[in-house]
Amino acid sequence: MTADVLVIGEALIDIVASGSGPREFVGGSPANVAVGLARLGVPTRLLTRIGRDARGARIAEHVASAGVRLDKASWTDAATATAQARIAPDGTATYEFDVDWQVQRPVLDEVALVHAGSIGLFLEPGADAVLDTLEHAAHGGQLVTVDPNIRPALIGERGAAVRRFRRAVAAADLVRLSDEDAAWLYPDQQPEEALADIAARGPRLVVLTRGGRSTLALGVNGIVEAPVWPSDVADTIGAGDACMSSLIASALEDPLLFTSEPAAERALRRAAVAAGITVSRVGANPPTRDEVDAAM
Repeated sequence: MTADVLVIGEALIDIVASGSGPREFVGGSPANVAVGLARLGVPTRLLTRIGRDARGARIAEHVASAGVRLDKASWTDAATATAQARIAPDGTATYEFDVDWQVQRPVLDEVALVHAGSIGLFLEPGADAVLDTLEHAAHGGQLVTVDPNIRPALIGERGAAVRRFRRAVAAADLVRLSDEDAAWLYPDQQPEEALADIAARGPRLVVLTRGGRSTLALGVNGIVEAPVWPSDVADTIGAGDACMSSLIASALEDPLLFTSEPAAERALRRAAVAAGITVSRVGANPPTRDEVDAAM
């Protein structure tokens, strides 16, 4: 595959409490998406913000080992961001963040698709550059994908965050959000209503993941539903990111994704498998293409 993806957003260290003491994992939704894409065989570049410290070096090594190219503009003299993760008995995670997000709009030469989301889409001052990049890519005919991955504690005033979200999805071809994202963005609407509102703003496919329940997607042929892939849950860190990586790969590989119901169903099944494999492992550890193919 010759297509090249640019992922823009935070990379950080997840500090996960455990019985034997805290453990540190490379995380950050956009970084996880970039690693997931590379493991699926998609040439990927990551523009993020990491410090010239031990944690930053660990992130750089981690993404490089997956095959991700780290944009040189990602390095900073500030400390590398962290997220304190607390794992509930059912495997779900909550976070406390220490993030400083600044980035400049990158060059988009030889990029077929631009993905952004999470903290990097909302936290100023870098968020404005991210939104400008998405709109520039859309105007240039490149595919755009968005995953809001809402973090209420970091994204500021709700009205401003909703406006940023709407601006981002207006530039997007594909949007994935979780049921928690939908509940925060659309507190008084049913999931199908939230999907319809997002789709009306421009995206050709909107995907709603619902944890242990089925995944819904709204495209030109209406609502498509796909079951979850059963697995024993170690934790849910990175599940949505693995799903997003798989959907991006499908968008690049299958030109029928946005027009064909069977193609959308195939993409949702693959995304469910990628997420299912990820939750069976500790930390954000997305599968390779061979692992997904073997499980299909």
